[in-house]
Amino acid sequence: MRYKTIADFKDSLKEIVEIKEGGANVTDAAKFRSQLLDRLIFNAVFNGDKEIKGNCRWLIKSAALNLGVRTASIQELYDVMGRGGHKGFTVPAVNIRGLSYDVARAMIRAAKKNSNGAFIFEIAKSEIGYTEQPPSEYATVIIAAALREGYTGPVFIQGDHYQVNAKKYAVDKNKELSGLKKLIKDSIEAGFYNIDIDSSTMVDLSKSDLKEQQRLNFEIAADMTAYIRELQPKGVTVSVGGEIGEVGGKNSTVEELRCFMDNYRDTLKSKGSLKGISKISVQTGTTHGGVPLPDGTVAKVKLDFDTLEKLSKIAREEYGLSGAVQHGASTLPDEAFDRFPKTGTAEVHLATGFQNMIYESRHLPAALRDEIYKYLKEESAGERKPNETDEQFIYKTRKKAFGPFKEKMWTLPSSIKEAIGKEMEDKFDFLFKKLNVVNTYEMVNKVIKPVSVQPDLKREIEACTDSGPKEKIVLTPGQD
Repeated sequence: MRYKTIADFKDSLKEIVEIKEGGANVTDAAKFRSQLLDRLIFNAVFNGDKEIKGNCRWLIKSAALNLGVRTASIQELYDVMGRGGHKGFTVPAVNIRGLSYDVARAMIRAAKKNSNGAFIFEIAKSEIGYTEQPPSEYATVIIAAALREGYTGPVFIQGDHYQVNAKKYAVDKNKELSGLKKLIKDSIEAGFYNIDIDSSTMVDLSKSDLKEQQRLNFEIAADMTAYIRELQPKGVTVSVGGEIGEVGGKNSTVEELRCFMDNYRDTLKSKGSLKGISKISVQTGTTHGGVPLPDGTVAKVKLDFDTLEKLSKIAREEYGLSGAVQHGASTLPDEAFDRFPKTGTAEVHLATGFQNMIYESRHLPAALRDEIYKYLKEESAGERKPNETDEQFIYKTRKKAFGPFKEKMWTLPSSIKEAIGKEMEDKFDFLFKKLNVVNTYEMVNKVIKPVSVQPDLKREIEACTDSGPKEKIVLTPGQD
């Protein structure tokens, strides 16, 4: 399945794709999807030769433009929502940590089944590291999944929790902010036209003055917004998100929302006439991943829907935003999800629940699961807390096995991946209905005007040298 040489790669394209100056022309779309694409995306992820890997990524992105798939910003839809239009639904944003090609395909199948155009693929800063999915790779995988399922139209890819580490900032703020800027640059170049800046980690509740509590948060958010505006491609307005309360911390208040927004706007205004954020993430009682109990089940969470509704209303009516964003929602009970559209929640982020579905699927080979759990007990032993059960420890650490076991999961037999994919598709189908994003495809395609941004072959090859951080990652509270 691996290409051995560039010549081998080019030979596989014959009578299917023509490479022309400035792009690719797919001459046989059916063969491209059924015979070529799976091989291209495997090599785009796993080939050891960066030139072959980069060429595969470039070809997939070029073919996407030729076949009507474009990565896009959701800004225009959120602008309409901020003016009071197109309401009554909540956009799901899904973090895919493992089996990414197959899970993304399942999500797109469910979207097509429900005529849904309002859904986002995302990956958090921390996830990029422990799942070993840098932006260039992740974007290519999502685009390939859309092509494989015959989807056309805008595809929304988002950088989630592009976060400032408070401890590292205290030691060397320039280094910490430079690292975040590099990630933003890499992401925009990869096709991420939606980015959530999370400087809520810098909120200092020890200060008595609300403005001083939020100061570093709104100042950094404004600086990063201005930086994004410098980098965004011509014709694209990247959708930027802000955050006022760290997920897992104290619940957000109306006063905090107004304080952040007023001072963020003033700070951004001093940098020129720049478009601000399109949504605001708040804390209403959830934690990332949920709280595992000794038996490995997840504790029930009482989410403050009244606060969520109030904050969404103020965000829209006073600041023209699409509304509030709810993080850490994938482990909530099923009956909670239809409440998000009713409270005017603009966007809901879903991650751990889909990870759990992979690990707990009856179709995942027991031998592979046992191998993964044995690896975690050895490699992450230092993170185990006193009195923590095996079930709690595994639940909290198993997300970090997706990187080391990525190829083993990708190369599972097709029958196993299809069975897990069907479980995922059914779950997405359920969530899309609960969040009321059914029959939004035509509306989204009318509102969103995707821009064709030609991929750069040299840049795609260069991006293949960066496979994300390799050091052992110990997550701090608030990281996903």
